[in-house]
Amino acid sequence: MFLKKLSLVNFKNYGQVDIQLSPKLNCFVGNNGVGKTNLLDAIYYLSFCKSFINAADSQNIKYSENFFLIQGDYEIENETDNIFCGFKKGAKKQFKRNKKEYAKLSEHIGLLPLVIVSPNDNQLILSGSEERRKFIDGVISQYDKEYLNFLISYNHALLQRNAILKDIGRKGLLNRDVLDIWNQQLIRFGKPIYKKRKEFITNLIPVFQEFYDFIAFSNEKVALLYSSALDNEPFEDILKKSEEKDFILQYTSAGIHRDDLDFFIGEHSLKKTASQGQQKTYLVALKFAQFEFIKKTYGYKPLLLLDDIFDKLDQLRMKQILKLVADHKFGQIFITDTGKRIEQIIENVADEYKLFNVKDESIFEFYT
Repeated sequence: MFLKKLSLVNFKNYGQVDIQLSPKLNCFVGNNGVGKTNLLDAIYYLSFCKSFINAADSQNIKYSENFFLIQGDYEIENETDNIFCGFKKGAKKQFKRNKKEYAKLSEHIGLLPLVIVSPNDNQLILSGSEERRKFIDGVISQYDKEYLNFLISYNHALLQRNAILKDIGRKGLLNRDVLDIWNQQLIRFGKPIYKKRKEFITNLIPVFQEFYDFIAFSNEKVALLYSSALDNEPFEDILKKSEEKDFILQYTSAGIHRDDLDFFIGEHSLKKTASQGQQKTYLVALKFAQFEFIKKTYGYKPLLLLDDIFDKLDQLRMKQILKLVADHKFGQIFITDTGKRIEQIIENVADEYKLFNVKDESIFEFYT
């Protein structure tokens, strides 16, 4: 699978552009602020029906316009699929495959598997547990439709239970039967989510270690520790014990929506002791492991997006990463960078590539 052509209209800083892409390596080079990352965001949109930068679709419309369009022509199993995304202010977002609109956006997730490595990844380390749960959920949802449906159903049940708790707080009346219904829904969908998360982390760790060793020239042991209240007792007991607290707080304080993922190098917390370079290497290796995991599950290679990942990495680690991405282990790759050094390295490690010079915002010239 690969993206053959990308077309944009009024997307972020771009008026109208059409790009013919290499099935292997595509590198966008230019100064900061010219729109390199926006190109990657458009590709991300076509896989996940949303931006990885702006939560609101309206924030992705070019200034002074009222709509945007993104289209991609993909080669999938020797056939061309056209994916269309359109959004107009005040209207519903449209998502189509070969001119047929999806009834639900969730039906599209997983068709075009994708892994992105970006500066935003440091939020996995610095932010709260929600960011790390999103990482886990985002990976598993790409290859496991059942998991995605469980997750949607669990979040719906959680919203309903929280609404009931707020109602109890306002009126002081408890409808035990209704509360129990949503308790059972949380348990029904929460248990398999917990199980699938644990299995994913267990299977990811050895692959993660291999990539970290290669990039960092290190024998340090990396670790991912998934922690959940369900590690110690059944979900039924957890909800029962937290009920009085939930009545006071007026929201559900315990469950798989509170689970977390901790990062370690050796016995040391990545957040507390690692340098910026170590953190960057750790996150790149983690995302490459994610790629490998999805590839094995799908049977074909996801798209790989590398957004400004070489900042804070020395020349040696940069070369190691480019050796990896130029290998046949990966499929189609998109890289953004500001410097000339990547051009010289690519010439030495890649056989097939396109190098795009991005400038003047909506205009870019390319050469191969």
